[in-house]
Amino acid sequence: MNSYKNPLEERYSSEEMLFNFSHNNKFQNWRKLWIALAEIEKDLGLEITDEQIAELKANAENIDYDKAAEYEKKFRHDVMAHVHAYGDVAPSAKGIIHLGATSAFVGDNTDLIQIRDGLLILKKKLVNVMKNLADFAIQYKDLPTLGFTHFQPAQLTTVGKRATLWLQSLVLDIEELDFFLETLRFRGVKGTTGTAASFLELFNGDYSKVKHLDKELSKRFGFEKVFGVSGQTYDRKIDAKVVALLGNIAQSAHKFTNDLRLLQNLKEIEEPFEKNQIGSSAMAYKRNPMRSERIGALAKYVMSLTTSSAMVASTQWFERTLDDSANKRLTIPQAFLAVDAILLIWNNIMNGIVVYPNRINKHIMDELPFMATEYIIMEEVKAGGDRQEIHEVIRVHSMEASKQVKVEGKENDLIERILNDHSLKLDKSKLKEVLDPKNFIGFAPIQTEEFIKNEVQPIIDQNKDLIGLEADLKV
Repeated sequence: MNSYKNPLEERYSSEEMLFNFSHNNKFQNWRKLWIALAEIEKDLGLEITDEQIAELKANAENIDYDKAAEYEKKFRHDVMAHVHAYGDVAPSAKGIIHLGATSAFVGDNTDLIQIRDGLLILKKKLVNVMKNLADFAIQYKDLPTLGFTHFQPAQLTTVGKRATLWLQSLVLDIEELDFFLETLRFRGVKGTTGTAASFLELFNGDYSKVKHLDKELSKRFGFEKVFGVSGQTYDRKIDAKVVALLGNIAQSAHKFTNDLRLLQNLKEIEEPFEKNQIGSSAMAYKRNPMRSERIGALAKYVMSLTTSSAMVASTQWFERTLDDSANKRLTIPQAFLAVDAILLIWNNIMNGIVVYPNRINKHIMDELPFMATEYIIMEEVKAGGDRQEIHEVIRVHSMEASKQVKVEGKENDLIERILNDHSLKLDKSKLKEVLDPKNFIGFAPIQTEEFIKNEVQPIIDQNKDLIGLEADLKV
């Protein structure tokens, strides 16, 4: 308890994402890369024995972290520390570990593996958020609600149609995520400055063997695409792009939670509130939107990280500099961990979200009379009235009704005023029929159905094996 602990680890992120960026996963991938390198080099004719490879495989998970730390303190070089630690437990293979490679061979390729695997973990959570939102949208596609512009009452929409706006952002996000995965390249085997000069000697100038080594190793780790050229490292725009992608997902989540927090203030929709949950240490009655606020806090953090990776990508010198290393160790894992937590919380909210139709309808009826005035004017003109004169009558009634609501705190009585105005000629019985909120929602229900059917459901169907997720929170 006397040292700092990262809240992303202690409080928020899933075990699978924590493992993805763990020491064990990182350094076991280093050893898998060294084993694959040795195996392919052997196949290409280098003097490497089956016994050496067998010993490497037998000790792939036998990592002495204390010994590696001693070596790193001595050499001030993390990769060479682990080369020596591996050699200690696989002595027959000590001379062929890391043969021809540079530090970025294990470092960068492992980073790319973790980025890919991290995105696959996030994709599952993202697809489940989309499925939950799609179900919610369809369930409430017909339920009228006040639409807001500038957070001022505007025309009506439906609760389900509003949910499609949140979904639209996620459709853009998952399209970007899929494109990133489809085009992600492995660094492969490139040498110290990207020229593969160290392999020129090993393969007696046979460039075809170098290309085979590069391509074959990349395939073994699940990458069909490999960088055709690089410096010592892969292009750091990869880091900037993936953190920007994570930042975009964070933006979508934050937009959702802003809306939900406003709706919770209106008491129209609430996030889950558990039986024994305490909303405030002082005010026992409170139901604070803590999940939404947590998403907002984490989302702000992720969005702030996008500038960090952009600065790293833009300030690399020539074939490589090391001012990216400490930044990458912080930025990329934490951006992934934070978005992982965001999506977990979002799924948790959707699994228990509460809608209050009566409260929603009350707010509609407070405003609907004003929204009906355009219809009233048109109907009065059809009945033979003068538009300008009618407009003035309706304006006066509207101002008086508004005064009733704002100054005196009473109900909106605009419709009663119009019904009692004998100078107006419109069919008063028809007016009451018109004041059904569903007459003011436009094409919202069918727009919701079409959007889910045409744009969201295909994504869900393509990823049906990802549906199903435990979304319990640590705290």
